[in-house]
Amino acid sequence: MKFDILTIFPEYFDVLKTSLIGKAIDGGKFDIAVKNVRDFSKDKHKKTDDAPYGGGAGMVMTVDPIVTAIETIDPNHEAKRIYMSPKGVTLSQKKVEELSKLDRILLLCGDYEGVDERAIELAIDEEISIGDYVLTGGELPALVLVNAVARYIDGVLGSEESTSEESFSNGLLEYPHYTRPEEYRGLKVPEVLLKGNHKDVAEWRLEKSIEITLARRPDLFKDVDIAPFLPKKKRKHRT
Repeated sequence: MKFDILTIFPEYFDVLKTSLIGKAIDGGKFDIAVKNVRDFSKDKHKKTDDAPYGGGAGMVMTVDPIVTAIETIDPNHEAKRIYMSPKGVTLSQKKVEELSKLDRILLLCGDYEGVDERAIELAIDEEISIGDYVLTGGELPALVLVNAVARYIDGVLGSEESTSEESFSNGLLEYPHYTRPEEYRGLKVPEVLLKGNHKDVAEWRLEKSIEITLARRPDLFKDVDIAPFLPKKKRKHRT
């Protein structure tokens, strides 16, 4: 997979050189190309923003540098072109898995008050938001999307279980994790995890996932039928 990222602040993406993502890029698991929108500006000062028509606070990113950049980088429209926007659909685990199946993704990061709407109409396939709040720019949302999607690329995490058992992978929040020591400041690791009975461990983890989801995110159950997650001996008691 390849990510093309368009931004006026390319230094934001230096963080991608670190941790598992950096190792995966170095190892050729996927590729990232960060481009500065200013490089595509015809203005002698490489300006990429202007005052909004109709008045109002702030500046708006101009249409030509954005469209020129996208059409130059992706002339045959091979990439899924995404604008990171608070007006977009909310990024979910389902959407992440959907995006991870693509060969190429182009991300546009808006700044200031946003981008000229014509850039979206002419060159963007989809708008995506990472939550119901507003940030100073699209760079952090783009990093979130890249990180989330990259975890599903073969070889990035080194284990398929890392994505198959985590929060939201089955519609539930993830169960608690423990490691050594067995006791710390009076808090003990649950006994079931110490006995080595894989069936009991699996049932405990499932029960905890359901318990945590009900307590913290009951809204998730509107899209999930809880019955298949319950052990058979308990399903008959469910109404």
